[in-house]
Amino acid sequence: MIARNPTREVAIGRIAIGNGHPIAVQSMCATRTTDIPSTLKQLRLLEAAGADIVRIAVDNKRDANALIELRQQSDAVLSVDLQENYRLARILAPHVDKIRYNPGHLYHHERNKPWKDKVQFLVDIAQQSDCAIRVGVNAGSVDPDKLEKYHGEDSVAPMVDSALEHSEWLDRIGFTRYCVSLKDSDPKKTVDACQRFARVRPEIPLHLGVTEAGMPPEGIEKTRIAFEQLIGKGIGDTIRVSLTLPHEQKHEEVRAGRQLLEDISRGRVRTVVHFNEDKLNLISCPSCSRVENEAFIDLARQVKERTRWAEEHAITIAVMGCRVNGPGETDDADLGLWCGPNYVNLKKRGVKVGAFRYDDILDRLDSELRSLI
Repeated sequence: MIARNPTREVAIGRIAIGNGHPIAVQSMCATRTTDIPSTLKQLRLLEAAGADIVRIAVDNKRDANALIELRQQSDAVLSVDLQENYRLARILAPHVDKIRYNPGHLYHHERNKPWKDKVQFLVDIAQQSDCAIRVGVNAGSVDPDKLEKYHGEDSVAPMVDSALEHSEWLDRIGFTRYCVSLKDSDPKKTVDACQRFARVRPEIPLHLGVTEAGMPPEGIEKTRIAFEQLIGKGIGDTIRVSLTLPHEQKHEEVRAGRQLLEDISRGRVRTVVHFNEDKLNLISCPSCSRVENEAFIDLARQVKERTRWAEEHAITIAVMGCRVNGPGETDDADLGLWCGPNYVNLKKRGVKVGAFRYDDILDRLDSELRSLI
């Protein structure tokens, strides 16, 4: 049994998190939402593997209509991942159990409208439809206003500030049925962000995860580092292990999450937790319906194989599958690959090198890596 700090109870469909309830395990469909047969198949595989909540991304009305049809064929506890188009919540809320929004994406639509009004809109919709909300803060897409407010090397402060600001506003307008996540691809920063938030707002349930953790086994190890330090201190009410996997293996995220919880519960943890900071660090996103070219998953594997020769060098390479967190994560990496439909955008320490065909990018990456070393 894992001892946890007391937090509010938040009902999400037929389950609840916080207030001593078991830690819920989540995952996310990676298939295109509009491909209903493939998404339904993956949804059922995730459930069979033990997923308590399944998240599905929606970017447009076609995705929204597909999710409504998926709901008609599944009684899974569903979370909808809203990105730029927050107003789609009006269509989707009656068909899901939780709405996830990212504070860093609220500014994309209706830029002259205050963010508080947009959150009030989401809250009104959630209350009408009996939905919970997750405030999902991600290091690759932090609210631009927060990034401008903080300077220096403390990249965690803007994330925590954003999460606290949105939590305060939700409470002020009388909505407490929410949880918060603060995710970074660096497990140390994830731990730091969650601990800072929990010190100020210990009553709010936290969703834990290392975003863009990469491929197994390294991605699982990065996540283990964060989970051991946080859950071991009583922090965390629901988890997601984010791994770069082919669609047919996506349910392995759930199994990895279940195994990590069992290990922590039984004390199978490291005495000294660290990641190989003095070695090559590969970051890759777990893929979702927003990936514009499924070749991204194979490319991530090829990058891993092609760069083995550089394992003893402290270089960070990010391989990102879409526009959502791609720009932010590749800016922070020494070398960043941001994948589009036909070309891969290559950045070197935040500066764009160029756009290359999928067949050509590995040779150019190798050249740039050698020049850095």
